[in-house]
Amino acid sequence: MHVMRIVPLSVCVSAAALLLASAPALAIGGGGTKGGSDGKGNIAASATQSRIVVKQKSGATDGEKGNLAPVDTNWEPPVCWYEPVFSPGQLKAFVDKTDGHGDVGIHESWYGKGLWTDHYKDGKASSNLDDEWSKAPGYKNYNIGKDGYFWRSVAPDDSHPDSWDCGRIMFWQNAGEVPDVPHAPTPKTLAGYAYDKIRVPDTEVELNPETKSTVNLPTWVWLDKGTFKNVKVRAELPNTGLWAETTAKPVSLNLDPGTEDAKLHPASGQCKINDDGSIGTPYTKGKAKEAPPCGITYLRASDEPYKLNASVTWEISWEGSGGASGDLPDGTFETDKDMTVQEVQAINR
Repeated sequence: MHVMRIVPLSVCVSAAALLLASAPALAIGGGGTKGGSDGKGNIAASATQSRIVVKQKSGATDGEKGNLAPVDTNWEPPVCWYEPVFSPGQLKAFVDKTDGHGDVGIHESWYGKGLWTDHYKDGKASSNLDDEWSKAPGYKNYNIGKDGYFWRSVAPDDSHPDSWDCGRIMFWQNAGEVPDVPHAPTPKTLAGYAYDKIRVPDTEVELNPETKSTVNLPTWVWLDKGTFKNVKVRAELPNTGLWAETTAKPVSLNLDPGTEDAKLHPASGQCKINDDGSIGTPYTKGKAKEAPPCGITYLRASDEPYKLNASVTWEISWEGSGGASGDLPDGTFETDKDMTVQEVQAINR
């Protein structure tokens, strides 16, 4: 067996001795059999695969898309939580079919049918992989005849150090109830999970001039109306009644000219989204010398192309079951364009 948990040496030694004495076939750390889904949302043996169902409710469905980068770099989606994975009959079938090879928690896998039948069929207590190494009471005959589910910890990234916070081995909860334990799922958990699944359209701005500009000649930047719409993603956790809808609303286009020798329009470099969903104003002939509502005037020629960065900021809000709601950190999605700036002063547009 292998223990990967970072704990004081004395605790680690005693814990290892306990596991060797009580469960010689127990493997800890590797996550065990990383099964997946059967295509119907049924998880086999993996504690890295969630049963949460995510669907996009609104927003662009075609074209290039990508994931948002949270403005708050310290924010991250939920690391671990618990969710229902087996009914009594499903657990019995799983043990019989696999001979008991699979995850009983994020960092704990049981290899050997006897380990599973001892605890879940014959009532033998086991140990949780938590800070206290608390006892987990056993069950009789997989709780067949009772209405409920066995819940197991889930961590999409089981290498994350905080994934150790969900250390209980798979446990029982009556139907229609969410367990009263740390890291039990909430609508906010689902909202954060959905945030990580949001895909927004590529920030493909229109430019005039498109890739070559001239010193002191304004470059107009715009996005046509209808390009950016609210993106709504719904996450549901089956057999819990929990759900959340996370909405990303585009609010501004932010410009970075790639050099200090430039003037931004507006001066903040933040172009607000218009009421019709457009950004800026398309260039029309005869406005070459005018300052655009959204754009850049380069003040010095470039030896090498400047990297014009355009990023759209999206406000994130959510609502969920039980009337819960809240906000999450803004997200951005950006793109770069090479801009060559020359000294020629003549205007031919």
